[in-house]
Amino acid sequence: MNVCAEKCINENRVKKTLKILPPQEDISQMAEIFKALSDPSRLKIVLALLSQEHCVCDIAVICNQTDSAISHQLRILRTLKIVKNRREGKIIYYSLNDDHVISLINMSLDHVRH
Repeated sequence: MNVCAEKCINENRVKKTLKILPPQEDISQMAEIFKALSDPSRLKIVLALLSQEHCVCDIAVICNQTDSAISHQLRILRTLKIVKNRREGKIIYYSLNDDHVISLINMSLDHVRH
């Protein structure tokens, strides 16, 4: 592993970086989002919602899982504000929560395809 040959702390750089770091609470929330998206099942759900909204039944078919399993995963994604839902009669449709989530997913796709 490449490490410094001798310990030399650049105090100015460290202070500058510490000033711009987000609060610990924000860092923890970001880690929770990345943790949720690190699960292949949840990531596949998010990718399925990238182009259009779907109900649980649709997502279950797309992901080859039970409605119950999908509902559980959606609950986690909704808690983290990655997805949102809307009711139309007896059907609940899920979609990505906002453009930030869409950008995060698209940038990740671009990165792995690059």
